[in-house]
Amino acid sequence: MADKEATVYIIDLGSSMGDCHNGRIESDLDWGMRYVWDKITTTVAASRKTWTVGVVGVRTDETVNPLQEQAGEGYENISILQELGPMNLTSLRDLQGRIKPSDTDTGDSISAIIVAVEMIEKYTKKLKYKRKVILVTDGEGPIDPDDLDDISAKIKGCGIELIVLGIDFDDVEFGFEEEDKSSQKRINERLLKSLVDKCDGLYGTMAEAITELEMPRLKPVRPYKTYDGELTLGNPQEHPDAMSISVERYFKTHKATVPPASRVVLKTEPSPSQAAEGDEMEGVEFTSGFSAVKNARTYKVNDPDAPGGKRDVEFESLAKGYEYGRTAVHISESEYNITKLETKKCFTILGFIHQEKYEPFFNMGETGQTIPQKFNDDAALKLSSFIHSLQELESYAVARIVTKDGKEPSLVLLAPHIEPDFECLYDVPLPFAEDVRNYQFPPLDKVITVTGNIKHEDHRLLPSQELSDAMDDYVDAMDISSWAKDDDGNRTMEYAPVEDVFCPPLHRINQVVRHRAIYTDQPLPPVAPILLKYSNPPEDLMAKAKSKLEDLIAEASVKKVPPKAKGRREKGAKPEPISGLDIDALLNQPQNKRKKIDSDNAIPEFKQMVEYANDESEIESAAKQMGTIIRSLITNSLGDSGYDRAIENLGVFRDTMVKWEMPALYNSFLKDLKNRLLSGELGGDRRELWWQMKGAKASLGLIDKSLSEPSSITPEEATEFFKK
Repeated sequence: MADKEATVYIIDLGSSMGDCHNGRIESDLDWGMRYVWDKITTTVAASRKTWTVGVVGVRTDETVNPLQEQAGEGYENISILQELGPMNLTSLRDLQGRIKPSDTDTGDSISAIIVAVEMIEKYTKKLKYKRKVILVTDGEGPIDPDDLDDISAKIKGCGIELIVLGIDFDDVEFGFEEEDKSSQKRINERLLKSLVDKCDGLYGTMAEAITELEMPRLKPVRPYKTYDGELTLGNPQEHPDAMSISVERYFKTHKATVPPASRVVLKTEPSPSQAAEGDEMEGVEFTSGFSAVKNARTYKVNDPDAPGGKRDVEFESLAKGYEYGRTAVHISESEYNITKLETKKCFTILGFIHQEKYEPFFNMGETGQTIPQKFNDDAALKLSSFIHSLQELESYAVARIVTKDGKEPSLVLLAPHIEPDFECLYDVPLPFAEDVRNYQFPPLDKVITVTGNIKHEDHRLLPSQELSDAMDDYVDAMDISSWAKDDDGNRTMEYAPVEDVFCPPLHRINQVVRHRAIYTDQPLPPVAPILLKYSNPPEDLMAKAKSKLEDLIAEASVKKVPPKAKGRREKGAKPEPISGLDIDALLNQPQNKRKKIDSDNAIPEFKQMVEYANDESEIESAAKQMGTIIRSLITNSLGDSGYDRAIENLGVFRDTMVKWEMPALYNSFLKDLKNRLLSGELGGDRRELWWQMKGAKASLGLIDKSLSEPSSITPEEATEFFKK
């Protein structure tokens, strides 16, 4: 059952709350309401009917409370602004219009607390609730000091937590003390502090409360049971000696998701039919300025006999088709059910693995924990024996789990966990064969030459001992495991413990949503520093490790790569090499100039031949050679084995001709290639390649005038080229 809360906020609306103090540019009321609005919007965002909110105003111009009529004097200038109950955005907007300074200075905050206690007692009765009364005041109004003992006893008897937050109240622990304080305020601070101490409440200054608003609030969640049944080893139905333990499995870690957004549109005057239909959406409450967006989808098929060549079809008449190559294969719903696994709820151990042989990167998702069934001593004894056995043998168990009938099975790794008063099995999902991707990389500590020799040193791809030492020193200098300072100023604490690292997108969006719900026209607040605290290494640590980094850069001969030039380079303009060598002079020597392109290394040699061509005839020669290579790849292709290379070469051919503004060479070749492909001249039926080229027409089509001005092809002609 969800927890229930009843919170009443008492807001001091006296005329003195409209003033600004201690260098602030906003009134004391607006400053104090930062805390109240943040708490109320958090309750509204949770959208729980069991989290109720009430608001009482003290030192108001009117008097609206039931105790004034019952008790007579003592409850003047106290008004109930929001009855205790569920809060939504509409009632929040209505409440905003009532929160403003009054024209009076009379009104007793102690009496307002009594009104709030009566509201909670009447609403919650004897039911189980978390009860709170939060008073926000500047302490300038008169307070009656009588009957504080009886009032505190009443508060404690009702199980209410009293919280008093004062505007510029003195707080020695926080380190704030207001100068030039009025005698009335000093007396009220002592009275309120005395009341809070008697009922074991909380007392503090508003500055501390507002400072803590930037700290992300973790959402408390109740345990969620994912499995309730038997944990087995063997088949108890066939073998009476098989292990069977009654257990319960819960989530240990669960991913926190960013709150979703609903699409809305500015509301306009509805038509009569729309007004009758309404624009409500289930589970979503809309304000007066917005309407829900409803999706309407229609399906059409080609039909020569229908007007326009297409006709509408109903969703119920659609069937699923799965791609098999370039063909859609239909599987009916009755046949599709055969593909589903008919699983039964189970949690069975398949085998065991030694802890040293398990790789942590096999962990696939969220963690669960398995405990014995509640109030089952026999199950607790069995599971404890199993957990201790795994711990003593330093082993893990591999289990198959199906949380309910018909659900897909999954493999989990069970790891023992033992504490003095708690024992359980933690589990993480394991990958199936299809989830594992094996990538082979060359070893880092040795090099195998072409002749088969193995070198462990004196090779350009292997680090020298000096480079390894420099890297070790830099890694040691960047150690943050004990960089944070403790209370005595010694660096003995971990710099970024897990419990202090928050998810920036999640908490930032929640902060922005709460702010926009209250302040619709104000700019968004800056990102809280706590969310960015660990986004960069500590500056003092970076300064300490700077010398080690410089040594590493020098030892590794790291050089800055020049930025990539933007825009098209003019013909003949060559990049300046870092080495300073005159590449043009080397390649323009007769013995180094390339005359023929090798089909095994076509792309780089084609680019090089075009890049260092002296006239257009050499570019034309390179284009003809590339065209010959492409046709050869298609002709000699066994099935579609050579299609990928042909398409890659064709794309490079096209991009190069666009760059050098010679589109005619590519266009004439592509037209000739189309005729040869479709006529079967290039080794038989190659229409499958034509379909692949047609699918990539944006990168393989004709070069039109929009891409290269010298082209004689219009965009319409380029589009029509693949349609015929």
